[in-house]
Amino acid sequence: MNAPFTVALSKLIKELKLERIYLPRDASEILVTSSDVNRPGLYLAGFYDFFDNVRIQLMGKAECGYLETLCEGSRAQILDDFFAQKPPALIITRGLDVTDEMLKFAKKYEVPILRTEESTSNFMSGLIAILSVDLAPRITRHGVLVEVYGEGILLLGESGVGKSETAIELVNRGHRLIADDAVEIRRVSNRTLVGSAPENIRHFVELRGIGIINARRIFGMGAIKVTEKIDMVIQLEHWNSEKVYDRMGMENEYTDILGLNIPSLTIPVRPGRNLAIIIEVAAMNNRQKKMGYNAAQELLQKLGMVDAAQPETVVDWDSY
Repeated sequence: MNAPFTVALSKLIKELKLERIYLPRDASEILVTSSDVNRPGLYLAGFYDFFDNVRIQLMGKAECGYLETLCEGSRAQILDDFFAQKPPALIITRGLDVTDEMLKFAKKYEVPILRTEESTSNFMSGLIAILSVDLAPRITRHGVLVEVYGEGILLLGESGVGKSETAIELVNRGHRLIADDAVEIRRVSNRTLVGSAPENIRHFVELRGIGIINARRIFGMGAIKVTEKIDMVIQLEHWNSEKVYDRMGMENEYTDILGLNIPSLTIPVRPGRNLAIIIEVAAMNNRQKKMGYNAAQELLQKLGMVDAAQPETVVDWDSY
């Protein structure tokens, strides 16, 4: 999945604790644009038809072992051809030796060489996870993101409807705040959205009549979280007596965000309604629906109004 975002090589070096073997310039100036990663087995054999030179390349025991079996002349030609493709970086895994020949051609084509002690497969999965988040397509929505009983709930609605106040009540009841006012949403896979707060306003909440508070300072570290998957969208709106609100919940509604359909509800707000409790129930009910249970369906079946033989929802356990 291509994305018009970049991540500096310096960030990967810091987060993955990589050893710097050779850098042609400052790592913060070297930008990675692809979340895909390659092990260049076929390329070392001379097949470059589908080589993507924006991907980070990894060499492990298999690649380095293959190079050792070659004579000096063949090995030099293969390394020359490989580094001539100018990938953003070559990472050697398992702490294997970086040969003088590798350094020679890396310097010739100005390709960074880094090293890790981790096994190739484990390191690759960690690298892809970081790149998938940092390079994911993203948007920023005006709203509040909270974690309620393990469900990521995105609260939307116009200013003054009570999103921040509801979030504080939820935090006071033991749930966690991720973002207030601005929620940065990233599509990290074809099935998952992850939300976070911009770093400069993280943990801060605006409460009308009080002002700005720091939720981490007031409620403690257990009351906040940096990121959370978005499982449900709740639209808060002022009660409209002329509007008919869903009273059964038979039909699932969805909100499209970055091309993914997220289950959604519209909850009317008026004095006397305890929104925190309603959102807690909505979170637990959404979890039950994902597990294949719908209370409205069961009630109608008991009343003989629907066919009791309706197929149950298939549970996607990979989403947990």
